[in-house]
Amino acid sequence: MSHSFEPAVPVHTYQRIVEQIEQAIVSGEIPVGSQLASERELMVQFSVSRPTVREALRILQSMGLLESRPGTRGGPVVLAPSSKTLRRSLRAMVGTDAMDIVELVQFRVILEGSTSKLAALHRTEAQLERMRAAVDRMRACAETNAADFADADLEFHEAIWAASGNGVLEMSGQAVSGVLRTLMQQDSSGEDSDNRVKLASAEIDRGLYEAIAARDAHLAGSIASRAVAERFAPLLESDAERAALELLAE
Repeated sequence: MSHSFEPAVPVHTYQRIVEQIEQAIVSGEIPVGSQLASERELMVQFSVSRPTVREALRILQSMGLLESRPGTRGGPVVLAPSSKTLRRSLRAMVGTDAMDIVELVQFRVILEGSTSKLAALHRTEAQLERMRAAVDRMRACAETNAADFADADLEFHEAIWAASGNGVLEMSGQAVSGVLRTLMQQDSSGEDSDNRVKLASAEIDRGLYEAIAARDAHLAGSIASRAVAERFAPLLESDAERAALELLAE
């Protein structure tokens, strides 16, 4: 049976260099904190010109994988993969056999429930104030500015991820949230309906904030996982997928 392929798109040489160096960093072949080879050495290794090497290094620095440090000899320093790196990988995997939207939504439900429980146990007063300010901002702009509301919503969840005290969960939250935010479709058709949805979301987050403030880990986890399940259920296609999501949120 024949397969319908998309037209082939030429790949620039520097992109191949980026792919190889990125893979070597992520796999640990090139250790974090070490220095990459100099531009001249990379030119020889890849058999390319200096402008090609410099373009590849520029992209890797923009990805947060390399950092040039003035005064040091040799190539740029290798940094630990960040949420930006993970988010880029997740975007590439969505829609492939490696990962689909169902897995991402399920993971987000588990992630929000777990980080909210940990935040209730470990949050500081400063972190709690950051959450409160974000919720207040959500409520204030729910009826006026959708972009500001979305930013405040993200700020609230970022505060929770940070308050969990778990760096891996915090990085995962950043990555998965960025992917799902681009995939989320608006179900409401009118401005008034959109406002009602945003106001309801702000109230849910207010309840989550209060549970974390009261150090009620069980309630915080329940509110968070349930809210995510209800928000992203429309992205799932089958009743079985939505039922599994409901089970995770219990």
